[in-house]
Amino acid sequence: MNSGDISFPNLGIELHNVPTGFSIFGIHIMWYGVIITIGMAVGFATALRQAKKENVDTELIWDFFIPAIIFGVIGARIYYVVFFWEMYRDDPLSIFNIRQGGLAIYGGVIAAILTCFIFTKIKKISFLKFLDICIPGLIIGQVIGRWGNFMNREVFGGYTDGLFAMRLPIMDVRTRDVSLELAEHMFTDNVNYIQVMPTFLYESVLNLIVFLIMILYRKHKKFQGEITLIYLGGYGIVRFFVEGLRTDRLFLWNTNIAVSQLLGIVLFLFAVGAEIFVRVRMVRKKVLAGLQEEAKKEVCEEMPQGSENGEPEGLSEELESKEHERMAGETENGEPEGLSEEPESKEPEGTPGESEKENLKGVETEEKQNSSSEDSTP
Repeated sequence: MNSGDISFPNLGIELHNVPTGFSIFGIHIMWYGVIITIGMAVGFATALRQAKKENVDTELIWDFFIPAIIFGVIGARIYYVVFFWEMYRDDPLSIFNIRQGGLAIYGGVIAAILTCFIFTKIKKISFLKFLDICIPGLIIGQVIGRWGNFMNREVFGGYTDGLFAMRLPIMDVRTRDVSLELAEHMFTDNVNYIQVMPTFLYESVLNLIVFLIMILYRKHKKFQGEITLIYLGGYGIVRFFVEGLRTDRLFLWNTNIAVSQLLGIVLFLFAVGAEIFVRVRMVRKKVLAGLQEEAKKEVCEEMPQGSENGEPEGLSEELESKEHERMAGETENGEPEGLSEEPESKEPEGTPGESEKENLKGVETEEKQNSSSEDSTP
């Protein structure tokens, strides 16, 4: 084995002269940065695809991407420096040199989520819905980005002789990453090398599983923000276990508590608790809605059944009774009330009028006078 080599002896894989970077026009470019950039690009494309599926304007993704990347990188660097300050306090300017690594993903996640919150408030759109669209892109970026750690010969665990054991020349790794356990299991084959657990590989594969779960579950999510909870819980538990294997853990100040391991379990418990809380609340609302519906049905069943035209049965009978009474009392002779209400001046045809009666009276008077005159004639 020589400097620059990487091997997986139990898998029969040997890689020779694996470079950490390359040069273009005299400028040295680290593979770590290239792979991280590829991860960002794939994450961006994934977010665009999710936005189209959710019928969300893709211009929002374009507007969000640049500030998310900028503040995400800043957040990742700040997180790393804060919990590894002893490395930078004597040389503060080295804080700005990220070509050799030193980005903590949890810092980037926190910064990106805060950026998303501010962005959605400015744009006046749903924070949780937009976060659900973007978060799958974040974790697929992590899946790819972990291979930048592979190129840098970092993010590995303690000694193992398992199936995925990885051998690295001691001169190619950072001294601070070599634990006492690894130093005790150092081997020699032309050069000194260590045999480690490839925790970058474990995390990359497990993150890919979390990503697939998020994508497959997307159509079945019950509420806005549920995809984000899957990410927080899934990545949280993955990081909790993987972080416990790594030799380059960042610790809370003056303690032996791995900060990312602590944060991972807290986020996992938060995600599980939030999922249960929301689900229970949804079930309660559904039960209450069902009880209200049953109560309405019971009230309807207790009310009198309506007639064919939709009127209540009691009301129909009452109206019918009143109609009979009205018809019976319309006229004393039993004639329809409508006819008796006709004006009295409108007499039927053939009935003598007032002028005809006066003519008859005049004729009778004249006859009486004639009769009396005849009686007086000698």
